[in-house]
Amino acid sequence: MTNTDKRKILFITPLPPPVHGSSMVSQSIKESSVLNNAFEMDFVNLSTSRKMEEIDKRSWALYARKAVRFIGAYAKTCWLLASHRYDLCYLAITCHGVGFLKDAPFVLLCKLFGRKVVIHQHNKGMVKDVDRPIYRWLLPMVYRNTKVILLSWRLYADIEKVVRREQVMICPNGIPDTNRSKTSVERHNDVPHILFLSNLIVSKGVLVLLDALKILKEKGYRFVCDFVGGETKELNGRRFIQEIETRRLEGIAVYHGRKYGKDKEDFLQMADMLVFPTYYFNECFPLVILEAMMYGLPVISTDEGGIKDEVKDGQNGFVVKPQDAVALADAIQRLLDDKDARHTMGVEGRRMFKERFTMECFENNIKGILNDSIAGNNK
Repeated sequence: MTNTDKRKILFITPLPPPVHGSSMVSQSIKESSVLNNAFEMDFVNLSTSRKMEEIDKRSWALYARKAVRFIGAYAKTCWLLASHRYDLCYLAITCHGVGFLKDAPFVLLCKLFGRKVVIHQHNKGMVKDVDRPIYRWLLPMVYRNTKVILLSWRLYADIEKVVRREQVMICPNGIPDTNRSKTSVERHNDVPHILFLSNLIVSKGVLVLLDALKILKEKGYRFVCDFVGGETKELNGRRFIQEIETRRLEGIAVYHGRKYGKDKEDFLQMADMLVFPTYYFNECFPLVILEAMMYGLPVISTDEGGIKDEVKDGQNGFVVKPQDAVALADAIQRLLDDKDARHTMGVEGRRMFKERFTMECFENNIKGILNDSIAGNNK
């Protein structure tokens, strides 16, 4: 198919850096040969932060830099819409808070130019704002006559006051299969390795996990827990090590910092289980769980967002109550006690990943949704 035959799509999305779920998905779309062969694609970077630390940081100098980035992105969007006849505009926006107020003008601009719009929702929180001033009228304006991609039907309750079910299409996240063995390898660690793979955000459950580890240590269990992820403003490496020392977990809980590529893959290859006890308000469909499934790891997580679509309790892991260190310790203990269960659950997770959550699955799903959005009417 030549470029002149391809449908044109403008993607207005956050792109890395910083690296987080939404920006990683957007980058995978940008680099997808399947989508590049099917569509002519242009991109505008919606992110005004360039580091994780900038997301919540407050300073006038940073506000000024973010304002310049916003104006630059908006000007580029205006120029592209004026100079190209796009068949569809795809936006990955924040649906709540100040982030929504920042992103909403991009949606309205696309509509002003008469373009069809599809919004890919990688976050939640709309339900908290829907009855507040400004949001009460701006949310319906943004989402009216717009298709909405959700990662799971479990997330629909968050937007149901604004978005009708017939506007919604479902597309779970998917990731490339970078597991070099392409199988679920049985681990042979003398001491089981627990893996926490996320930035040091308190609501990702990092301190709850430390409390659970303390319980297990006091019961006499032997294990090592590797914490892999970047520092944040609320919890830097020094304070996290202090939290470890306060619980007397030195040598048991080990912080390794941020890791990428093969360095991160080595931790996934070595681990016996992933523990991700998140209660993050914006949690939707964590990619880290898919990474663990890809490597044949059983997963212990919580009932947040669409996680129950990833972790089937008792099949490829366990789902526990958020912020409950005792329940979390019990779930970890069950896997520490049963090596065969770790392997069996890991095999099932790998099977589920291959069936539903590969990049090929995601590319085919999103390609179909984009074609349907171009062909259909936005109602």
